[in-house]
Amino acid sequence: MKKIYFFALASLLWAGAYAGNPDRQGEAGATQLLMNPWAPSAGLHTLNTSYVSGVEAMRLNPAGVSRFAGTQVMLGYANYLQGADISMQAAGVTSKLGKNGALGFSVMSLDFGDIAVTTTEQPEGTGAQLNLSFINVGLTYSHRFENKVSVGITLRGVSEASSDVSSFGFAIDAGVQYVTGEYEEFKFGLSLRNLGSRMSYGGQALATTAPNPDQSADYNLTLQQRAASFEMPSVLNIGASYDFLGAIENQRVTLMANFTANSFSRDELGAGLEYAFREQFTARLGYRTDLDAAAGSEGTFADESPLYNGLSAGVGVKVPLRRGDLSRSFSIDYAFRNTRIYNGTHNIGISLGF
Repeated sequence: MKKIYFFALASLLWAGAYAGNPDRQGEAGATQLLMNPWAPSAGLHTLNTSYVSGVEAMRLNPAGVSRFAGTQVMLGYANYLQGADISMQAAGVTSKLGKNGALGFSVMSLDFGDIAVTTTEQPEGTGAQLNLSFINVGLTYSHRFENKVSVGITLRGVSEASSDVSSFGFAIDAGVQYVTGEYEEFKFGLSLRNLGSRMSYGGQALATTAPNPDQSADYNLTLQQRAASFEMPSVLNIGASYDFLGAIENQRVTLMANFTANSFSRDELGAGLEYAFREQFTARLGYRTDLDAAAGSEGTFADESPLYNGLSAGVGVKVPLRRGDLSRSFSIDYAFRNTRIYNGTHNIGISLGF
């Protein structure tokens, strides 16, 4: 019955991902939902759908939240496209709930640096700074069935606003992970993310002044412009991984592959490798490419090439707070993702597990 439930959920998620119209590519908004502020998974180019766990699972596959034994607190920071003066900040916490359940809460925001306010009358700037607030908050519940199958769902609120215009919407993420093998070395994961309400902007910035049609009136009218609505960037992730164990004592090598179906952009395919020594030192390497979008190919414009040109790498160090007990530990991780423009994206994060 568990296998039946697993494949039924997988089929449901697959069908939901392809319910949209592929002709709408490039029309989605709220792209902050596609950014990854967590360093461990960023070092793998977010390819670890099959075995991601704890706080960062809320960003990729909520089924992994219940696979972290205990409570985890994580902070993340990313210098997005170094040189663009954009950064990501994130914080999250997960905790066990009962024997097999877990709850998680996360918040992520974007900082766009100093942006001068300009007008048609003052194109060089008014002296004021544009106040932008992009933030999303998620609440996750995950449940594990005797360690073989875990499922999870995240409810997320998305807000994008400036001082005089704003937009708000809700999104849902759902996922499943399956573990098998004598040493639980084979893992499979599937997640569907960013299914939600349409969003649209409103506020005083959309007001405009027009002449009064009443010629006898000596005042103008203020009209409210209606902004077009947009959808969130729904994404389907399908991933698998295999742990090579036992060749050398206290060492693990995990090979993974991941396919991402984007409803509003090109699909992606990637593979990664993670090496761990005693689960205290970890090195990560990933490669991801957009399908049907070879940069520089005939008929392809430069700005249609993938932003991330393939490679990512990362390292992590975990220090046990009690000798021999990694369930209580402090970790620090770093990741770098190479980009076609600017100088790449740098992630750094710290976490505490207990």
